[in-house]
Amino acid sequence: MIVSSPLVKIRSATLKDSGALTTVFRDGWRNAYTGIIPSMYLEKMIRERDEAWWRGAITKDRNLIVLDAADVVVGYATCGRSRGSRSYQGEIYEIYLAPVYQGIGLGEHLFEACRTLLDERHFDGLIVWALADNVTAADFYWRRGGRPIGEVKEPFGRTKLSKIAFGWR
Repeated sequence: MIVSSPLVKIRSATLKDSGALTTVFRDGWRNAYTGIIPSMYLEKMIRERDEAWWRGAITKDRNLIVLDAADVVVGYATCGRSRGSRSYQGEIYEIYLAPVYQGIGLGEHLFEACRTLLDERHFDGLIVWALADNVTAADFYWRRGGRPIGEVKEPFGRTKLSKIAFGWR
């Protein structure tokens, strides 16, 4: 177990979490990206992350963690070696909470748990990518000390959306 308090636990995901992760992903992504990612692409990505997908991810990924609030999985995060930066060795790939649990400090628990996992692996620096139009995510990373260090365009069909890299040294 990574974090534990009377009502909040952060732990490694298990196969029994696949249904809850499917729901958190669906609701979290719809909340974060409706009106940003074209709906056809958003719904396709959500459909692809079904329970079978999550079972495979849980089996393969040692750094897939979940946040339990009163024994209900309400969020998750994944992290590991940076996928492209040499200056920032660690990366948080995803942090998502069910919408009803956002804004009350639980995301910070997931963020810090990822930082701890990356520190344990002795990665120097941390990078996180967020769509520029996802103001909630950008504000979240900014408040945690991340600063923009790069930007790329990601295509969704004919639409290209800006992604911002936030970095921590």
